[in-house]
Amino acid sequence: MSTLLPPILDQALTRSREAQTHLLKTNSRLDAAVANCEKNDIPSIAISPSQGQHLALLCQLMGAQSVLEIGTLGGYSTIWFAESVPGIQVTSIEFNPRHRDVALANTKGMGNVEIRLGAAEGIMAELAKEGRVFDFVFIDANWDQQANYFDLAVKMTRRGGAVYVDNVVRNLLDIPEEGDEADWSLIEHVKGDERVRATLIPTLSTHKVDIGALVDGYLLAVVK
Repeated sequence: MSTLLPPILDQALTRSREAQTHLLKTNSRLDAAVANCEKNDIPSIAISPSQGQHLALLCQLMGAQSVLEIGTLGGYSTIWFAESVPGIQVTSIEFNPRHRDVALANTKGMGNVEIRLGAAEGIMAELAKEGRVFDFVFIDANWDQQANYFDLAVKMTRRGGAVYVDNVVRNLLDIPEEGDEADWSLIEHVKGDERVRATLIPTLSTHKVDIGALVDGYLLAVVK
């Protein structure tokens, strides 16, 4: 891969990966979750350890006590949230029953984790009806629904809370066929949304092998 990359990018990847290993501590539950996901053929699309640490730090900085996660997969990111702040409660939504079952196994014994099975829109409607309000919402599912999920998430997030949408840059770069336009629906939606103050942060996905997946980024919005 290095021969296909500009020298500065190759060097940035190599040194960033090395530096990241010095800043992360061993976590047996996370390691077991990764192994169990591999054993059960869960797609290898979970967040990286460094991104998990980043999300946990964001929750710590804002003193989050309630997190809504859209897209559980195997529960790897769910564990990061659940271990981030003492007393935090995590509600995660997963559409795929097999993924949900693996996530339940990976989070077994964590009393502060709730995983609901079903379509995100329907589950979010149920949560809203229950009067649930969250400090932090993490959206990591169905790129073509990012704008819709964002709109629903803002309605369920407290003032001063945050909504984090992952893979936003990848979605902008994901053009199915030559001549098609990039999907700007989320950006167009957020730029006119007076309920939030938002930014887009490009990132370098050091855990990715595919060159086309190296560049990504997330949208972070704070509810006014």
